[in-house]
Amino acid sequence: MSPEFLLTSLIVVVSPGAGVLYTLAAGLSRGARASVVAAFACTLGIVPHMAAAITGLAALLHTSAVAFQVLKYLGVAYLLYMAWKTLREQGALRVEENAAPQSARQVIVTGVLVNVLNPKLSIFFFAFLPQFVASTEPDALSRMLEMSAVFMALTFVIFTGYGFFAAAIRNQIISRPRVLAWMRRTFAAAFVALGARLALSER
Repeated sequence: MSPEFLLTSLIVVVSPGAGVLYTLAAGLSRGARASVVAAFACTLGIVPHMAAAITGLAALLHTSAVAFQVLKYLGVAYLLYMAWKTLREQGALRVEENAAPQSARQVIVTGVLVNVLNPKLSIFFFAFLPQFVASTEPDALSRMLEMSAVFMALTFVIFTGYGFFAAAIRNQIISRPRVLAWMRRTFAAAFVALGARLALSER
């Protein structure tokens, strides 16, 4: 595995996005266990995009304006829905000292949808993976599968780190209602901003 691939992957994964935001929210709202499940869910949500890139389906998404727009606006709608639920204290950032934990299934479904409904990921992997596979590579498919596995492992580890950090400061947040209120608004605004950025994105 080339150092360039690892460094580029690290920069991409560490950069804040919807998956990072959701994992942080899970850690703040439900603790370390929920953040691990959220990190796993966001990592799982990458699989369809990598599969699309490896099999060439991302090329179709890139050339089909209708397919791209439909998936894009589904993603925008879902991010706005998450912002609305966060403000209503029913979503990702519902923080209570003795809150009943969400089921792993609920956390996983939400986390997967956060990444699945983002067509930019398919196009990103379609452009990203081939840069690190030589045209003369005897087994390009295996090589891309190997890189995909490394990228997903990095995603899970780094997202889990984000979640553990959020879980570590959870008690301090719970004990300060005004801080919690502002944090909830900040998370809702961040979901809206991510939705707006996705809405304005081009293929």
